[in-house]
Amino acid sequence: MPNERHILLLPGSLRAGSTNETVLRTAAAVAAATPGLRATYYAGLAGLPHFNPDLDTDPLPEPVAGLRAAIEGADALLVCTPEYAGTLPGAFKNLLDWTVGGVEISDKPTGWINAAGPGRGLGAEATLRTVLGYTGAAVLDGACVRLPLERGAVGPDGLVADPLVRERIGEVLARLAAG
Repeated sequence: MPNERHILLLPGSLRAGSTNETVLRTAAAVAAATPGLRATYYAGLAGLPHFNPDLDTDPLPEPVAGLRAAIEGADALLVCTPEYAGTLPGAFKNLLDWTVGGVEISDKPTGWINAAGPGRGLGAEATLRTVLGYTGAAVLDGACVRLPLERGAVGPDGLVADPLVRERIGEVLARLAAG
C-alpha cells in the first residue's frame, strides 16, 4: 500500500506475557485492522549485546544493525516499558543506548503508552523523555499516554479486550501515523 504508515513497537520488558507486551501486541492488532497502518513488534531486545562505544562502528554487531534497520524502516515508534527501581529497565536502556550513535531515530515521531497503575511509571517516563532527547526523536506529547492496565482486562487471546482501551491505543497509533 503506497501510503501505508509503519509503526515500530518497542517493548521495554523481557518478561514473556508482560502487561507492556500485551499493550504492544494489542497495538499491532489494532493497526492490522486499520487501513493504511502497519505495526511491527520488535522482538530483539534480549539479543542485543551490552552497549560498548568501541563496538559502535562499522560493521555493527548484527543485532544492533538489525535494530537500527528496523528503526530506520519505520515511520514512527511506539514504546511501552515498565519501570524498575524508579527508571527504565536496564535491557531497554541498553537498546536506547545503541540508538544514540546512529541517526535512525532522529526526527522520528515517537510516543509511549504507560500501562502502570496510578502513581507508578513516572520515573520511566521521565528517563525515557530524557534519553529520547539525546537521540533526537520527535516525541509527540499527544502520543504519550497513561493507560493503566489491569490483568483482568486481558482476553483469552492475550490481547486487551476492553474496547475503550483499544480505542485509546488506536488514537495513539493515529497520532504517530500523522507524525
